[in-house]
Amino acid sequence: MSNSFPVQQAKLDLRETEFQENKNNWEPVLDKLDKALKTVSDEGNQSSIERHQGRGQLLPRDRISLLLDDDSPFLELCAFAGFGNVDSTPCANLIAGVGSVSGQRCLIMSHIPTQKGGAWNEMTVLKVNRILEIASDNDLPLISLVQSAGVFLPQQFRVFHKGGQLFHDLAVRTLNGKPSCAVVFGSSTAGGAYHPALSDYTIFVENQAQAFLGGPPLVKMATGEVVNAEELGGAHVHATLTGLADQIATDEFDAIQKAREWASTLKPRPGPLRLKDPLPPRYPIDDVLSLVNPDIRKPFDMKEVVLRLVDESRLSIFKPKYGINMLTCWAHIMGIRVGIVANQISIINANEATKAAQFIRLCNQEQTPIIFLHNVTGFMVGTKAEHSSIIKFGAQLVSAVSCSQVPHISIILGASYGAGNYAMCGRSYKPRFLFTWPIGKCGVMGPDQLAGVMEQIERGKSLNDVQTNEKVNAFKIQARKDSESYATSGMLIDDGIIDPRDTRDILGMCLEIVGPTNDSRAHGSRFLARI
Repeated sequence: MSNSFPVQQAKLDLRETEFQENKNNWEPVLDKLDKALKTVSDEGNQSSIERHQGRGQLLPRDRISLLLDDDSPFLELCAFAGFGNVDSTPCANLIAGVGSVSGQRCLIMSHIPTQKGGAWNEMTVLKVNRILEIASDNDLPLISLVQSAGVFLPQQFRVFHKGGQLFHDLAVRTLNGKPSCAVVFGSSTAGGAYHPALSDYTIFVENQAQAFLGGPPLVKMATGEVVNAEELGGAHVHATLTGLADQIATDEFDAIQKAREWASTLKPRPGPLRLKDPLPPRYPIDDVLSLVNPDIRKPFDMKEVVLRLVDESRLSIFKPKYGINMLTCWAHIMGIRVGIVANQISIINANEATKAAQFIRLCNQEQTPIIFLHNVTGFMVGTKAEHSSIIKFGAQLVSAVSCSQVPHISIILGASYGAGNYAMCGRSYKPRFLFTWPIGKCGVMGPDQLAGVMEQIERGKSLNDVQTNEKVNAFKIQARKDSESYATSGMLIDDGIIDPRDTRDILGMCLEIVGPTNDSRAHGSRFLARI
């Protein structure tokens, strides 16, 4: 299969002053991202790390590195969960991502025992629930590297109810034939003991792994019995008495090797249909830093960005002269055919809505995954827009996104506000993956617009002008902070903040992960696609 789509020529001269200034303005943005990535990669304070390694144990990122195939990339997910939250820990105390293990693409998650004993805080369980959703939606085997003290008790009320979903989801995975393996490196306490128990295959490290519903202190308090952890629920107990351990490993290296052996027994999963020997874009991906100003209020040419993402910069553009504020096109990324829906201008009018809805249905007829590239402030408002049936046509687009059965991948490049976020497959519309550029902003509307609405509301109250201005300014500052990528990613509104220059590679990995689109339901619409 060859790429027969026409080559599209870039039309902008990136040597112009405007584009050079854009590139320079990215430096502090990328510096901030680098610092933030170092923060979320933290595995605990030095004394905790030294104690852990002094017991002969590997750090969680080292465990993952040894588990992965030598040539495998690791697509880390939800790394910013809990970012900036004083009640959370770096990475929400859980490292998670997708990589290749013995040739099988697997979802891997690992507790971070060097941070509060690997205990679950509120953001940990929310992250776990999202990770299990990704594994299920993309039919990925799950490997859990377990070493956790269980629920972080000061947050027990916020953790307990949400945390139970993990055990439900593990059971349903087995029901649906989606395999899971738990490698227990240390303590797996209380509810956490159900994690290996509800996994299909378990590996316990000798003289390290422990699993019990109630640890020695609780046993003594409840029954008066004095027992140590190894006698109560060590690896030997579960290998010889309870049968909870399917394999006993002599050390952590042996445990990881046994997990790789387990992965090698799994049925191979088909990959997506792809071009033979796909070629890179004709224009370097680094150009995106020149094309896009970090100030998202300044417009940019989305088509020029797309030409830096797709194979050979080839596009088949759908309705190029209709609804021109929305770019809809077919292309290939890493040899995989995709449909692309992208905001050329940040406002969606009726024509853009009907065009995008038709395109989405056509992609469903062809079983083609769709990539949504966000830079949208919302739908057009005003008398002309309302009389053109913007509500009806906007609903048509939202319906098309909601009912689409092919995989969706969303990238927030700039703005993603209001119903525009819904129409472009924001988090609540369940894209398989959603990533954000560090300049991305997401909320019900822009901070300036929000503040303007609030000011009109407050002016009608009895507050004087000084009080009104103070209240509106405080609201505007908070709204701006809440819409920033680090805040939204911290709340798991996306699956991670990415360097714009990594966008093509990440899209390629995601398309590999979602696999072939062969859902019999992906048939478009019971009506003509243009209706």
